[in-house]
Amino acid sequence: MKLLTGLVFFSLVLGVRGWFSFLGEAAGGAWDMWRAYSDMREANYINADKYFHARGNYDAAQRGPGGVWAAEKISDAREGIQKLMGHGAEDSLADQAANEWGRSGKGPNFFRPAGLPDKY
Repeated sequence: MKLLTGLVFFSLVLGVRGWFSFLGEAAGGAWDMWRAYSDMREANYINADKYFHARGNYDAAQRGPGGVWAAEKISDAREGIQKLMGHGAEDSLADQAANEWGRSGKGPNFFRPAGLPDKY
């Protein structure tokens, strides 16, 4: 009986530890998404939005499952809001493709426009 109680206790502790890790990854992923958005606004560079979409999702995904989850939720919410505001469906699909590219672990430089400052 003590063995069973011990196994249950340790599985609960490990489960809680897993949740804390997931939440930390999600918070870091949200921060990565915010940083990519801020950089996009600061750069104000023509045809660079897909790069910043991919970069934010890529950086968030590098943190782990929580980062992937946060990036997906934030990206979907952002695109949903843009659809409500009347932005084009084609642009939204292209943004989502860049988002998925980054979340899948593929480098965002595929979308990097020529001449974008090295700072980004």
